[in-house]
Amino acid sequence: MIGDMTLGRYSNTDSILHRTDPRVKLILYVIYLVAIFMITDPLALIALAIVTLVLIFMSNTGLKMIWLTVKPVLPLALFIVVINLFTIRTGRVLFNKGFICISDEGISRAVLMGMRLIFLIMITSIFLTLTTTPLKISDALESLFSWLKVIRFPVHEMAMMMSIALRFIPTLSDETKKIMNAQMSRGADYDTGGFIKRIKGYITVLVPLFVSSFNRAEDLACAMDARCYRGGVGRTKLNPLKIRRADIVIGIVLALLAASLVITDRILGQVLI
Repeated sequence: MIGDMTLGRYSNTDSILHRTDPRVKLILYVIYLVAIFMITDPLALIALAIVTLVLIFMSNTGLKMIWLTVKPVLPLALFIVVINLFTIRTGRVLFNKGFICISDEGISRAVLMGMRLIFLIMITSIFLTLTTTPLKISDALESLFSWLKVIRFPVHEMAMMMSIALRFIPTLSDETKKIMNAQMSRGADYDTGGFIKRIKGYITVLVPLFVSSFNRAEDLACAMDARCYRGGVGRTKLNPLKIRRADIVIGIVLALLAASLVITDRILGQVLI
């Protein structure tokens, strides 16, 4: 699973979303995040799933790539579903035995929270990591928050830190896989035993992973220092961002689509009430 993780990896293909200005994609990403957390009706969730499929088609990344992105998050989604299922006791009780109490509202909330997490990961991958390089994300963040420079906020440095963090997610994933393979060749076992035993077994992965991460950070700092990097003051860009008319049209259409999902959710909520 770790080796197949695609979160943070850029899909080097050509599509409408790949060619869209990264600033537009960042704004759309925020809009869709708000829409995901505002939608509560099951029918609106189905509509959101259809819109997500359209976005996957527009990104030309394929369902397999999206599945590999979502797959590592499924255990966390399942954990969220179980927690909400057994802790929410309001509504009509469907099953009650001992300390286990399952209600219709608990089931509804559990499914909603699990789906929200999955849609969150999918939208993040579609608008950011799979269709936008870390350098363009950094340039977009710096451009959108350039007004903060008036209060001497280090916009360039913060954008650089975020782009470096995104860039090294796949690297750390590959490094984790190599360390686990090396430890398993020496007799380590990560698949058997109880929960506590497995957690203790992963310490043999975390320690060398932390050491490797710090070494990479030191090498990166030395490389940046050797190239006389001193922050964003006076720096120019090889490929400055230029927004096109097509980017504005795509942004408006997709933003209206997200707004229509929220409006549909509110209308369905009022009808059901």
